[in-house]
Amino acid sequence: MLTNLVQSSFSELGSIVVNEFPSALIATLFVTLTATLFAVILGLPLGVLLVAGGSSGVIRLPKAVVRILGFITNILRSIPFLILMIMVFPLSRLIIGTTVGTVASIVPLVIASFPFVARLVESSLREVDMGLIEMAKSMGATPFQIIVKVMLKESIPSLISNLTIAITTILGYSAMSGIIGGGGLGQIAINYGYYRYKYLVMVAAVLVLIVLVQLFQSLGNALAKKCNKRLR
Repeated sequence: MLTNLVQSSFSELGSIVVNEFPSALIATLFVTLTATLFAVILGLPLGVLLVAGGSSGVIRLPKAVVRILGFITNILRSIPFLILMIMVFPLSRLIIGTTVGTVASIVPLVIASFPFVARLVESSLREVDMGLIEMAKSMGATPFQIIVKVMLKESIPSLISNLTIAITTILGYSAMSGIIGGGGLGQIAINYGYYRYKYLVMVAAVLVLIVLVQLFQSLGNALAKKCNKRLR
């Protein structure tokens, strides 16, 4: 009887893997990559402003503006993702037209991740040698040229490494969005593992997520190493 039960469980797992995992994997990748793209679009300029607009930066911004930007960034980073998903339901409904589904989960993912990306960008830019910035100033470079051709260019390896951290974090967030019907591997793990007690399915979904994290991390590390001029 136990043998039949085990065979039945693995047979059901195989059926779910074949029929549901491919579409769930595509949904997870779509949500993760799309949310990462928008998080970078919002987070990169914010991170640049936090550094370039600071007291020793190349752009003259009122201190109050920089402090407000930093304060807002810290607030958004402090809210747990599960709570944030519920808080932005009205925004998701306004933008997408619904609060449930794969596309709708992108909104809270972006809101949760762009402040994180901004802080990662800030960390990367602060690693740039101030001597290079002062040299660019002495040569008459404009603030925009200093930001693009010195600060961002010199911090590319660090930015890539931090982007890798961001995308793996967003991947984890996307799995949590399955609680609100966000779709993807997270929803499969929750629906089958939590609600139906089919733990083999949950373990399989987790293993696929682990493989994705390792893949993103390996690709990010290889690209950062390739772009690092010090290692050439």
